[in-house]
Amino acid sequence: MICSQCQERDAVVHLTQIVDNSVTQVHLCEKCAAERGIETNVALPKHPLGDFLQAVQQQATQMPGDAARCSYCGTSLRDFRTSGRLGCARCYGAFEQSLKDLLRRVHGNAVHVGRSYAGADEPALERDATLAALKLQLDSAVRGEEFELAASLRDQIRALE
Repeated sequence: MICSQCQERDAVVHLTQIVDNSVTQVHLCEKCAAERGIETNVALPKHPLGDFLQAVQQQATQMPGDAARCSYCGTSLRDFRTSGRLGCARCYGAFEQSLKDLLRRVHGNAVHVGRSYAGADEPALERDATLAALKLQLDSAVRGEEFELAASLRDQIRALE
């Protein structure tokens, strides 16, 4: 398709404009698009991890120990370096030293020093479950017009809250 502005070069940008319910299509070459302020070669932002993984992939043929394999799934260290994915959870143990080196290069440390999950508070979970059950019983008692039972359940809920 030829550029609709200069009529000389092939169009690489195709614009569809809608103005007052009328649709117009404009086909522009790179030069004419640039004159209109339309960028034709958008550079994607680079991600440092992508560059790092690409470098690791290029060095994969030179790395010693690539013949090591996970005894459970059979994934080799070379497979990991090529795809960036481990085969199973046991690969972490099989390739521990190589993964520590990789983490040290990527994150600056192979040991997690951030926040840790403290775990759930068991008594609070049990109390919440009891409260939920009592509230369901209260709703059922109110619907069944069992007001004495409902008052008793209400008092138990207030005591737990």
